[in-house]
Amino acid sequence: PPVNEEIEDEEEKDEEKQQDLAEQITDEQNQNPKGETSEEQNQEQEPEEPIELDDEEPQMPNVNIQAASFSPFAQDVNAMQSQENISLIKDVPLEVTVELGRTSKAIADILDFSPGTIIELDKIAGEPVDVLVNGKLVAKGEVVVIEENFGVRVTEIIN
Repeated sequence: PPVNEEIEDEEEKDEEKQQDLAEQITDEQNQNPKGETSEEQNQEQEPEEPIELDDEEPQMPNVNIQAASFSPFAQDVNAMQSQENISLIKDVPLEVTVELGRTSKAIADILDFSPGTIIELDKIAGEPVDVLVNGKLVAKGEVVVIEENFGVRVTEIIN
């Protein structure tokens, strides 16, 4: 039958591939840059196991695949539960930054900085400053002086 002939042809091809691979490995082993004979080289190296070539594709096991099903979210989350949840993170520290303004300078200009250098910013005097929390703009405000320290009076919350 033709099926048996095809199987025999494939087996013969596999055997030829294995023989070619074995010959190639033997040739590489015999080419020794140190000038050692193949017997000396074989004594130093452990014999390699023949590599089996398998042209068959691996068969996947039968797997049951289904769509995921989830229960719907509760629509009546009350304010008490939200307050309890938010209280868990109220003591997490966040970085608050007040930005007077920004500018861009060439490296040569920055290398010329010295005490007394004035750097002009992109904001006009009296314009609200930006209040950032962890790098995200959350508010705008005006600069105030509290005793000897600067502060910011929040004038606008950014949504």
